Amino acid sequence: MEQIIGLMETRDAYFWATHGGAELDLFLMVRGRCYGFEFKYSDAPDRTRSMLTAVEDLRLDRLYVIYPGTSSYALDRTIEVIPMSSIPAMVESIHVRSNR
Repeated sequence: MEQIIGLMETRDAYFWATHGGAELDLFLMVRGRCYGFEFKYSDAPDRTRSMLTAVEDLRLDRLYVIYPGTSSYALDRTIEVIPMSSIPAMVESIHVRSNR
């Protein structure tokens, strides 16, 4: 989590939760865009109700699920699972998108 905050070069970093129990491990605002991050230890993370609530309530441009596996895959058009080794490439793509 600290690596992502440092690489994103922002101090707009938050934990988010609702009274209904939905949570998001990390919420970042970068140049007017909103990104969410979930950290899972599972071998094959799947979409959760909390993720869907976060995407909708926070109007996330993208939600990344970071896990210790080796494959990247989409859970839907907004939620993407990526391995920890892909964090630098993910940060670079966010910076490129944010500069548009």
